[in-house]
Amino acid sequence: MAVVAEKKPRISTRRIPPALIYEMWAGKPVYYRGYQDVLAGKKSIEEVMSCSDLQGVLVSLLNGYLYSVINRKKYLLATNEIGLHLALNDNLGNDVVLFEKEKLGKLKGKYFDIPPKIVIEVDIKADLSDFPNKADEYIMRKSQKLLDFGVEKVLWVITGTHKVYVIDHNDPTWYVVNWTENITVVDNCVLNIKQLLDDEEIVY
Repeated sequence: MAVVAEKKPRISTRRIPPALIYEMWAGKPVYYRGYQDVLAGKKSIEEVMSCSDLQGVLVSLLNGYLYSVINRKKYLLATNEIGLHLALNDNLGNDVVLFEKEKLGKLKGKYFDIPPKIVIEVDIKADLSDFPNKADEYIMRKSQKLLDFGVEKVLWVITGTHKVYVIDHNDPTWYVVNWTENITVVDNCVLNIKQLLDDEEIVY
């Protein structure tokens, strides 16, 4: 008697709540990490949309530090999962962004549709199932989308490995450093992730 291998059921996108969509890449949804646990009833939507303790603290510290050192007459700082509208059905979410005010214009109560000068991401909120090389591929592809949109520099802070990806539009060499290193964000603004945490006496 022949044994037929049981096929795993595919998840129909029709029954995935829109709230679980983290980003849209050229019309294709990228879901929040853990969305399958929501569909299985193991987690709530709020649980998978929320960030970790260290991630949340770092975003807050980054925002506070940058706000204190940038030229705020020249730059506008924004945070809280800022939406960027790249094109039709092409939207990205970002943790911290820095805009040049002269290019910004009037705020419209919608996603930003012009590129920020700097984007800083802390960890990955997206489900990586559709990215064969997982985290590295997602970081590389999303960063390239941001550069193609007109972003000058992307910094990606990874809390699990204490690393920072430094991706610059004007430098063909994308590299990764320990977060103990000094990294120039913009003008004379230099960032050191470990120093930022140590100054606040954060234990992690």
